[in-house]
Amino acid sequence: MTDSNPVVTPRGIAPHMEILMKKTSLLMFAFAGFASLANASSTEAWNALDKAVIDSCVKASQLKNAKPAGTSALFDDAVGYNALLIKGQYKQAFMKNKTGTELCLYDRKNKKAVSTEWDSLNTLPKK
Repeated sequence: MTDSNPVVTPRGIAPHMEILMKKTSLLMFAFAGFASLANASSTEAWNALDKAVIDSCVKASQLKNAKPAGTSALFDDAVGYNALLIKGQYKQAFMKNKTGTELCLYDRKNKKAVSTEWDSLNTLPKK
């Protein structure tokens, strides 16, 4: 025998529909939460990478008062490096505190930096 009056909740909704609505609401909140976490994580991860590049490159520099001369160039993951120009003064007495520039390459996989003199950056090539 079938019941002509379907079961309804106090809200006037069939029980299976109320369960479906609750699950849908939970899923929407979960996706919203994951999206905000992913965005925050990405920002934090990028900031951490920038800090690691700067700290490692300044440490690898042979210049005194070494500081980044701009932002790093991010190479594709297939290459796996960031490049950063470093400015500072030469430590050697005979250089008389001359300003120098170094190119630093930061290996993201191994988290290591190497630098080399790059003073020719400001000079034009000879024809």
